[in-house]
Amino acid sequence: MRALTWHGRRDVRVDTVPDPVIEQPDDVVVRITSSGLCGSDLHLYEVLTPFLSPGDILGHEPMGVVAEVGPGVTELSVGDRVVVPFNVSCGHCWMCDRGLQSQCETTQNREQGTGASLFGFSSLYGQVPGGQAEYLRVPFGNALPIRVPHGPPDDRFVFLSDVLPTAYQAVQYAATPTDGTLVVLGLGPIGDMCTRIAAHLGVRQVVGVDLVPERLSRVAARGTTTLDLSHGDADVLDAIASLTAGRGADAVIDAVGMEAHGSPVAAAAQRVVAALPSGLGRKAMETMGSDRTAALELAIGAVRRGGTVSLSGVYGGSATPMPLLTLFDKQVQMRMGQANVRHWMPELLPLLGDDDPLGVDGFATHRVPLEQAPKAYRMFQDKEDGAVKMLFTP
Repeated sequence: MRALTWHGRRDVRVDTVPDPVIEQPDDVVVRITSSGLCGSDLHLYEVLTPFLSPGDILGHEPMGVVAEVGPGVTELSVGDRVVVPFNVSCGHCWMCDRGLQSQCETTQNREQGTGASLFGFSSLYGQVPGGQAEYLRVPFGNALPIRVPHGPPDDRFVFLSDVLPTAYQAVQYAATPTDGTLVVLGLGPIGDMCTRIAAHLGVRQVVGVDLVPERLSRVAARGTTTLDLSHGDADVLDAIASLTAGRGADAVIDAVGMEAHGSPVAAAAQRVVAALPSGLGRKAMETMGSDRTAALELAIGAVRRGGTVSLSGVYGGSATPMPLLTLFDKQVQMRMGQANVRHWMPELLPLLGDDDPLGVDGFATHRVPLEQAPKAYRMFQDKEDGAVKMLFTP
C-alpha cells in the first residue's frame, strides 16, 4: 500500500510499504477514505523528531470502511463505515471504564512514562502505524472504532477522530460560565472548533486570538470576536481587559502548545535538539527539553483571578518553566491532557445531523490526494494559502 512516512526533520514521503494484516483476534483492517492533517502532526514534522524512526507511518485522524475483521470481532462487519479515534484504547480497563481513554492501562507506555498509545505518533506513544495511508490495522475492533452511517460525506464524521473531541474537551475543561468570557488562543483547527462549540453551548462572549489573517477572518465570519496577535501581547491583553470590565477572561483555552510564536530562544533550542542524532536528541528532550511558552504565558496573563486555563495545545518539554508565583497568586485553575475521544461521543454524535450546527461539512479548507501529502505538510507548517484543516484522500 501507499503511506506517508517520516524520514527526518521536515522530510516526509509517500512510500510503498507492506499492507497491514490481522495480528490479534479482535483486530480490524480499515480501508482509509479520508485522513486529517493536524497541528500535532506538525510537532512530529518539526520538533519531536528524536522520537521517530525513518519509515514511521504518520497520521491519527482517519476514517474509512472495514475491509477485514479478525475472528474475535463481533461488533463490526466488512463494509461498515467507521471513524478511528486517535487514542488506542481497549474500552474495558480501569481507566477506560472511567472515561479516561487517553490513559488506557492496556496500551500505556510505561517505559516512556506516557499514557495510552496513539496512532502515528512516535515512540513516545507506542510507535503505532498511523492512518495517512491506504489501509490501517485497528486493534480492539469491538470497542475502539466508531461506526457511522453511510451516506453523508466523510467531512461529516472524520473530525470525530480528534478535532471534535479535543475541542469539546477543551471547552468542557474551561468550564466558562454561560454569562462569561472565553478566550481561545490559536485559531487553527482545534481553536477554530473551540469557538464554534463554545458558541453552540451558549457562552455569552467568545474571543479568538491569532496572527494569521485568513484564520481571523474565518472565525470572525461565524460571529466570534477576534483579536490580532500581530499587534503584540500588550494590545491583546488590553483588549481582553476592556471586554471584561478589567478583570480578564473567565477562562482561556491555549490551543497553540509547544510551537508558539514569540519564543525565539526556545525555538532555537528546539531546532538544535531536533538536529541531534536520535539518541542524543531523545535524551536531551527527556531531561532538559523546553517548549515555546509564549501562548501559555499569554493565557495566564489573560485569565481573571480565580479563572481557568484549559490546555489543548500539546506541550512536551520536560524542563519547561512555569510561572508558579503568578498561577498561585491569581488562584488559577488548570486542566489539560489528550482528549478522551470515546468519552465524548454521546454529546458529539447528536451534533452531526443535517442541520450541522458546528459547520463540519465545510470545515476542511483543503482536500489533497495522499500522493501530495509532503507538499501539504509544508503548506500547513508555513500557514500558506489559508490552510486551516487539510484532508488526505488515498
